[in-house]
Amino acid sequence: MPLGTITATDAIAQLDAFDTIIDARSESEYAEDRLPGAVNWPTLNDEERRIVGTEYKQVSPFVARKRGAAMASRNIAAHIDRELMDKPKDWKPLVYCWRGGKRSGSLAIVLDQIGFKVQVLEGGYREYRRAVSADLEQLPLRFDYRVVCGKTGSGKSRLLAALRERGAQVLDLEELANHRGSVLGLVPGSPQPGQKQFDSRVWDALRHFDAARPVWIESESKKVGELRVPDKLVERMREAPCVRIELPLDARVALLMEDYDFFVKDVPAFCERLDALRSLRGNEVVNGWQEAAKSGRVEEVVRDLLVRHYDPVYLQSMQRNFAGFKKAELIEPVDGSHEVLGAVASRLAP
Repeated sequence: MPLGTITATDAIAQLDAFDTIIDARSESEYAEDRLPGAVNWPTLNDEERRIVGTEYKQVSPFVARKRGAAMASRNIAAHIDRELMDKPKDWKPLVYCWRGGKRSGSLAIVLDQIGFKVQVLEGGYREYRRAVSADLEQLPLRFDYRVVCGKTGSGKSRLLAALRERGAQVLDLEELANHRGSVLGLVPGSPQPGQKQFDSRVWDALRHFDAARPVWIESESKKVGELRVPDKLVERMREAPCVRIELPLDARVALLMEDYDFFVKDVPAFCERLDALRSLRGNEVVNGWQEAAKSGRVEEVVRDLLVRHYDPVYLQSMQRNFAGFKKAELIEPVDGSHEVLGAVASRLAP
């Protein structure tokens, strides 16, 4: 049975046809980014790669290859014992490593010899990354978007969640970026993914959408935290029709106190994050916010942040960047509760 290969372009077009996508790279390479849904079966783990690399440089390539072969054989045997005993003969895996070379090839040869119809990704992850980057120049252009606009604390993310619950197509960039989209938006103890993994997440979400139906998305800037939104997606967002949600100030403060409760519970972390606003608001203002927070007046600080920092730049930014903002349908819920926004979502996406 000949060992099959597949190009990255063909692979990303038919990822769902494979029963399992196997990443044969080390655990740190896998953590940085991988094909959607891939499982990690390292042919060599990080420490083994370090050992083999050292021997390659300091002893000889031949000795390093022998050492690597012994380690790889043990690892592949462990993967077979752990994962393959219940797999049927018609199980179809896709295997890849960094460049589609020895690591994926070694694993694929064994799977092929067992009798599985295995495919190896030509060029490995490197070619997948190039194919996804190229696809992100075209894929966002296939869809019509509906942009949810609104001041900070207006419940945009909650509305997107309610729309999704009702079957609408939703691209939640903040969820994919693991960030709330403002200077205070990084969730403590939960870092953002890297740019490559964010791109993969956006691409994977888009590829599952139906071009005949609208895609709902929030009015993000070109970056969500430290991550860049694909340029073509930004272009399509900014020319799309908008829906503008407006909550009363008290309701916005209450919503933020709920959504950012980790800052209420960890005031020192909140104060540390406020330091990022010194260049924009000055030391005197930021010092005042920090003192108020430390004295237990977090809600007062949140209200002042909205009025003095977020709201003044909101209208100007929306009018400058989103062509559909001036004609946006205005929605004015009484609050940001699940029930109220659920009713809004039902009306927007019946």
